[in-house]
Amino acid sequence: MPLLSDDLRNCLPPLLSQEAVDEPIVYARYFLPDTGWSWYVTEGEPEDEDYVFFGFVAGIEAEFGLFRLSEQESITGTSGQKIEIDSNFKEGKLTDVVPAPDL
Repeated sequence: MPLLSDDLRNCLPPLLSQEAVDEPIVYARYFLPDTGWSWYVTEGEPEDEDYVFFGFVAGIEAEFGLFRLSEQESITGTSGQKIEIDSNFKEGKLTDVVPAPDL
């Protein structure tokens, strides 16, 4: 399954469009199997030959940031695993779909 389907590409709002929204909508979740890494996509748009996403990244740290499709496609985990899109993910408000951090 491609990381960026036409359906996802067509539904993502452009970068910065949810900047002032208290509860941005998350449209997709990418994850690296067998790790704690997840990328929750809230926005995206094409840039040259690539595609740039904005969203919430949960890994060693948890923060909002930009990430590129080309980067997602090139990441390989320590066991050779590749990033996948969560086919069971249902879009929703950020606080409804992103697990609260362990404190």
